Amino acid sequence: METQPKELRISNDAKDDVEELRRRMDVEGYLFFKQLLNPDNLLDLRRQILTVLYEGEWLIAGTDPMDGIADVNKRCTEGDRKYTEIYHKVQKLEVLHRSGHWPVTLEMIEKIMGRPAMPFPHQVVRLWFPKYTKYTTPIHQDFVHFQGHFNNLTVWAPVGDCPIELGGLAVIPGSHKIGKVLEHHFALGAGGLNIHVEEESTRYPELASGWYTTNYELGDALIFPALTIHKALPNNTEDQMRVSLDNRYNPVGEPIAEHMLLPHLNNNGELTWEQIYEDWQSDELKYYWQKYDNPLVPSSTDFYEKGFADAVRLARAGDVHAILRLKTIANNDPDTPNGVTATGVLEEIGGLE
Repeated sequence: METQPKELRISNDAKDDVEELRRRMDVEGYLFFKQLLNPDNLLDLRRQILTVLYEGEWLIAGTDPMDGIADVNKRCTEGDRKYTEIYHKVQKLEVLHRSGHWPVTLEMIEKIMGRPAMPFPHQVVRLWFPKYTKYTTPIHQDFVHFQGHFNNLTVWAPVGDCPIELGGLAVIPGSHKIGKVLEHHFALGAGGLNIHVEEESTRYPELASGWYTTNYELGDALIFPALTIHKALPNNTEDQMRVSLDNRYNPVGEPIAEHMLLPHLNNNGELTWEQIYEDWQSDELKYYWQKYDNPLVPSSTDFYEKGFADAVRLARAGDVHAILRLKTIANNDPDTPNGVTATGVLEEIGGLE
């Protein structure tokens, strides 16, 4: 599984062939398009996101924010309070939430699904510092994080050119055909959950194809369902901030997990829709999901609790990454049950210094 990644298959030749699009998605578990998205829309989004990062002093003073030159001394990641402070400002951008409704994306999603689709309001942006590779998003299936059902689709897009060294996305074609959620374990990166692919490959021949990725360019889009196994590649650049966009879509009428109607990284209500909408110029997309008939299902924390239990066990065994995770939880959420447990374990192993 650690061989050199292969190139993603480009499906622009099938853009207008619905049957072929569905066949490829069924067989390979992804569709990759060059220049599917409007570059002007993405450049506007990039400008607004990076302006927030520049004003938050994540980028080098005196540089053009559009260049995304990161101040590596300001490195932080999801779960850190200083990350959340800036991320919540990004979440308030109207143009970000409009991106899920871009007609070209919706049209393609509905071709693939063969039915009307609803964009998730739970909008995700990834902001990855260079030289912080231990926090790279680990190997996973989206279902553990977004739940609902297996047929929702993710559209991943770089907000700017994203060559391999900047840390694009990689997938295992055909991995969705396993047909179930594999066991996820503790990991340090975004989402905190990781599939041990080397172990699982001895049981599932669907993992034999290995990893596929590419040098992504502005406007490219990678579409895949909730069971396709994927990961981020590390940001190995010297000073470039990696910015990417996740839009997700649910077939109208299919279940959606309750937390998918809340802002991403809302930290148990610290960020509300009312706060997000405060400076918007239009009311068009406010609470738009209320007009759709998608049954709500309870969100499960089972995957995260299992990951937390793994982290506790590994921290007690001296695992450095697990100790880092417990420190983050203890610092950011000290009064929650997991925060209390994390603090207790750190005291027990002398890891609070």
